[in-house]
Amino acid sequence: MEPAPIPANFHAVFAISTNVPNYPGWATQIDVSGDTLLAETPINGPDAPNGGLTPTHAAILPNNSKLFVANAGSVQGGLDAVSSFSTAVQSTTSTGFGPVSAVSLPTPTSSITAISESGNLVTATLSAPLNNVPVGYTIVISNVVIPGCAAPACNQNAYNGAFPLLSNSGTTITYSNPNPDLAAASGGTAAFPPQPVFLNSTQNSFMYVANYNSNSVSAINTMLNVVSNSVAVGVHPVSLAETPNGLKLYVANQGSNSVSTLNTTSLSPNTANGLVAGFTGITPVWVVARGDSQKVYVLTQGDGQLVTIDTATDTVTGSLSVGAGANFIFFDPYLNRLYVTNPATSMVYVFSDTGGANDTPIQLGAISFASGSIPCPAGCSPTSVTALPDGSRFYVASYQITSSASPCPDPTVNVSPCLIPGLTVFAASNLTVQYPSAPTLTLLTWSPPCSGTTCPTGPFATNQYALPPVAACASPVLPAVYAPGATRFRVFTTASADSTHVYVSLCDGGAIADINTTDSNTNNGGSGAPADTLVTDLPAPYAGPSQTLGSPLQPPIFMLSGQ
Repeated sequence: MEPAPIPANFHAVFAISTNVPNYPGWATQIDVSGDTLLAETPINGPDAPNGGLTPTHAAILPNNSKLFVANAGSVQGGLDAVSSFSTAVQSTTSTGFGPVSAVSLPTPTSSITAISESGNLVTATLSAPLNNVPVGYTIVISNVVIPGCAAPACNQNAYNGAFPLLSNSGTTITYSNPNPDLAAASGGTAAFPPQPVFLNSTQNSFMYVANYNSNSVSAINTMLNVVSNSVAVGVHPVSLAETPNGLKLYVANQGSNSVSTLNTTSLSPNTANGLVAGFTGITPVWVVARGDSQKVYVLTQGDGQLVTIDTATDTVTGSLSVGAGANFIFFDPYLNRLYVTNPATSMVYVFSDTGGANDTPIQLGAISFASGSIPCPAGCSPTSVTALPDGSRFYVASYQITSSASPCPDPTVNVSPCLIPGLTVFAASNLTVQYPSAPTLTLLTWSPPCSGTTCPTGPFATNQYALPPVAACASPVLPAVYAPGATRFRVFTTASADSTHVYVSLCDGGAIADINTTDSNTNNGGSGAPADTLVTDLPAPYAGPSQTLGSPLQPPIFMLSGQ
């Protein structure tokens, strides 16, 4: 008789990956103890077959019952929605994800009564105005069919797609179309898509989503899978954080250099203008809340500040410099620390979340990943960090792009430049590199033959450690900033809740590196493997329509740990 599962031993990590154009991204659930893929699903559903395009972010409810994925499908002319589905549970047989449902988001839409083009300038007459849609924002034109137009000589759908709005004067809008001098038509719709890009919640009854294009935040009722309320915030919200007590929500508005503060009970502003007082940072990019709900920390990419906000007064109480280009904050609730990565300056900063004036952070260390440094002698760009819940170590995911003037140092990769992903392990007690003789762990596993008595298996060539760069995996570099469709994290890392594993998503490699952090690794060809050993690379789903062996692998772009 097969033994019953032990719920306390069941832990999971989740990942989302993008697909080739016009095909939905996928979600993956990893069984931590088994080093296996427990569930995979495309993130569109029967109620939204053209949904799931351009996944941007994911979040799980605190009770781990449901996963939510934000999809900015309008980037490809598709549907903007939040996919929702139950997670796989521990069982003697695989349960897989539950059915995927699409949560519709508020999307102002108007019918097109006439549409024509002169050169590349399209003019559309609408049945009703699209109010409050600013010039430069994305609109989606769909279901316009050019009469008397047939393939292959003519593309009858050439009016359709996502375009920046050039003008909006009531019922007349204009935009530029790369397909010139199209014949006049009528019918179809013009829509102002929300473009969801970030999800967060500390309660099980609601999930909050930041909508980049519509400058709004929506609250999703997680029982009914419907939007219960939406509120306007600043320009281009890109990150949000709910306080652990569930009372307040803070939103980083990248386009207006502001932070919105909202009351979660009614999703209404907490201040007269809805903004945190005294915030002067440029290009806010990430927000986290302290475990006691008394402080919120905002990272600004444009001027490189770690800003402290007092949640009782919704005012800024401190700011620390981390350099322009900083991209990510990780909050460690076990050691009460903040970790900040800056790929532009090759730096990682470590702060205690308290100890400074007015209960603000104090810096514990600044770790260089520049050329000649101990963590990365060749020079790396750190993009994310995670820490073990047991408080022993933290891990920095980074990558190096080699010089195009010389061949890739990895002979298995015949392109130049090439990309070398890595993971560096630090002792949390003194912030030193755990393995100074080989500071950066290789993240690619290979199939035999290879050196040593045991060889892990994986999707890469023998002894491969570098990757051909994938253009779509490159993150924006200042002065360019994030927009839906861009990749935020070329490599991203997260730790399992039981401190036994760390994972690194490899966008360019189409895989997730699985590192066993214990010294009793039995999955790497036998027992006795040392701590922080690469177990395997878990391949992302196959891309495109065929989903068959030999197809390219989808690039994983984000991960999160369940309980």
